[in-house]
Amino acid sequence: MAVLERFYGTGRRKTSVARVWIRPGQGRILVNRRPFEDYFPRETLRMIIAQPLQLTNTFGQFDVLIRVGGGGPTGQAGAVRHGIARALVRCDEALRTTLKKAGVLTRDPGMRERKKYGQPGARQKFQYSKR
Repeated sequence: MAVLERFYGTGRRKTSVARVWIRPGQGRILVNRRPFEDYFPRETLRMIIAQPLQLTNTFGQFDVLIRVGGGGPTGQAGAVRHGIARALVRCDEALRTTLKKAGVLTRDPGMRERKKYGQPGARQKFQYSKR
């Protein structure tokens, strides 16, 4: 019995976390047990997810299994992209330079600023009334 090797990568963006497993296969991408076309209906989000695979010319060579949670669709797509890139590097270290140059291995540090007490939001103040 042949052992199918799987490679793992954790992707994060904003408050989303994606756990990504890749293994040699026909190119199926499943997100939370659903085809990624169903989970991410917007074409732009699908392009973001496929970016690391297209940069390394491995689109269609790997089956990708993804568990993602937290945040919204854009944050989740960014987290999935980060996770796929990290899993590809685990699979083949030679792909690191290509992915690093494209910036897909860098975790996007953008986070929502917390709301401060005595204010209606993170930066906005209550309206000042002179009289």
